[in-house]
Amino acid sequence: MATIRVPDEVPSPAQDSETLNQAFRGWGTDEKAIIRVLGKRNESQRKRIRESYREIYGKDLIDVLTSELSGDFMKAVVLWTYDPAERDARLANNVLNGKKKSIDKLKIILEISCTTSPNHLIAVRKAYCSLFDSSLEEHIASSVPFPLAKLLVTLATSFRYDKDMADTEVATIEAGMLREAITAKQLDHDHVLYILGTRSIYQLRATFVAYKQSYGNTLDKDVDGCPGDTDLKSLLQMVILCIESPEKHFAKVVSDSIEGFGTDEDSLTRAIVTRAEVDLMKARGEYFNMYNTSMDNATIGDVSGDYKNFLLTFLGSKI
Repeated sequence: MATIRVPDEVPSPAQDSETLNQAFRGWGTDEKAIIRVLGKRNESQRKRIRESYREIYGKDLIDVLTSELSGDFMKAVVLWTYDPAERDARLANNVLNGKKKSIDKLKIILEISCTTSPNHLIAVRKAYCSLFDSSLEEHIASSVPFPLAKLLVTLATSFRYDKDMADTEVATIEAGMLREAITAKQLDHDHVLYILGTRSIYQLRATFVAYKQSYGNTLDKDVDGCPGDTDLKSLLQMVILCIESPEKHFAKVVSDSIEGFGTDEDSLTRAIVTRAEVDLMKARGEYFNMYNTSMDNATIGDVSGDYKNFLLTFLGSKI
């Protein structure tokens, strides 16, 4: 369930473009106008605004936003204004071009692969090739160490059946295959990758249920207890959570980003902006269940200014 609120009556793309252009003129920038327009438009409307702005003013709206705004507010607005496939392609590219490819960074590729629709993942891969003259999977294979690359390439190249169907017999058989791999301490076994990379989300959820029924523990717990590559175990546990409940995963991302000293604004922005048109309402509910406070209040208490106001447009605020 999305959280974005689009007004009943929306100006034309040309009118929105004019409002934005006016917001950029003069000595200062009218940030409230930018939030009021872009924060209240859906994917197709933002695309038309970007097209209209280029047609009328001869400039890419993304370039203008990057020039006129700054800091975390600029990053959030730009990320939101991108077409979702281009947005995710750029997020993945930033990870793969970074010097430090920590698990916290690599999970972005995992999120794109496991919490979006099959058609969206195909669109991301096409956008990646168009933008960066390389396929996503080639870039992963050439820049991420083994066996993490093996897992990420498998997930990034999947095209899952997306109907709500599951075969309980297959679930039981494949739960046994997963158990064998864990017992043999082979978390990167081809059977593990085959199952996680080809089965539908609904089939995998049935397999996870069958695993617990057959072996007493959750798959997540047994992966955690299996000796071996710590980073691989961490990624596999994220895969399991993203498949079982993407809402819980992103609730955790938000919590981790604001927990302790300092704020991880990039992770906070990514979680809220990329899920605002997908399932942010459910993630907010899971956040309350997990942490006994609202995501809205947690965000308000940790960020400020225009950046805060922009994020709050996706969390139910009437700003």
